[in-house]
Amino acid sequence: MKYFIINRGDGVSLALHERFTKLADSLGLTLDEDKPDTVLSIGGDGTMLQAFHRYKDQLDRLTFVGLHTGRLGFFADWKPEELETMARIMARPLEENATRMVEYPLLSIEIRTNSGLETHLVLNEFTIKGIEETMVAQLDVNDVIFETFRGDGICISSPSGSTAYNKSLGGAVIHPSIPCLQITEIASINNRIFRTVGSSLVLPKHHHCDIYPQANRRMMLSLDHLGWQRDDLISVRASVAKETIRFARYRPYPFWSRVQRAFIGQEPTTDF
Repeated sequence: MKYFIINRGDGVSLALHERFTKLADSLGLTLDEDKPDTVLSIGGDGTMLQAFHRYKDQLDRLTFVGLHTGRLGFFADWKPEELETMARIMARPLEENATRMVEYPLLSIEIRTNSGLETHLVLNEFTIKGIEETMVAQLDVNDVIFETFRGDGICISSPSGSTAYNKSLGGAVIHPSIPCLQITEIASINNRIFRTVGSSLVLPKHHHCDIYPQANRRMMLSLDHLGWQRDDLISVRASVAKETIRFARYRPYPFWSRVQRAFIGQEPTTDF
């Protein structure tokens, strides 16, 4: 099995990277940066986002595994003290491995500017925000005008990203096995003159939404951890991508257990 590692760059992650490389060599695993079978992320969820964007052109042939050294880790199954166990399981012959591949949906973001059309894949979320002034934009759902938005911006998240920025905005937490996208407002203006739906919208995989901001306004766009400014934006279309991301599950780690540990953190009690 061929692998490559992307780490967060801190001391703990660098040391784990070195330990895994030595252990992998003794177990017969092959280091391959160009065409790995598995990409190991050592760090937090931000590290996994970096790994995804680096290898997003090879999603049909590789899987991702996460070793958690951050504060919150929705993409990581393993802890530092479990590194050796993880490496030995990864090195087993495929027929001996009880590996389960899980596929999570991604977002397809089409950005149309005066220069042409750009298409991007997104693992967590896409955001569009005004910079100097309130953002004003027409929001369409399936080519029908839904609302005129006024406020700070709009966040469009995948189910995987529903636990990230989207949740902080009051959006719903969605199980990542459900192929859909979620549209959540960022500080919308709602009064007797201006009105938006005021809650997040969940669209199934065969739906899409379009955002048409006011022309000649400077906007801040973000794709996961990547961000830049544009002043020539015409429209943005978001839909569920045809591509998916695959994670290797070497042991059960239910999504709702991840949510409980990340946001509640204490053992549930039946003492009422």
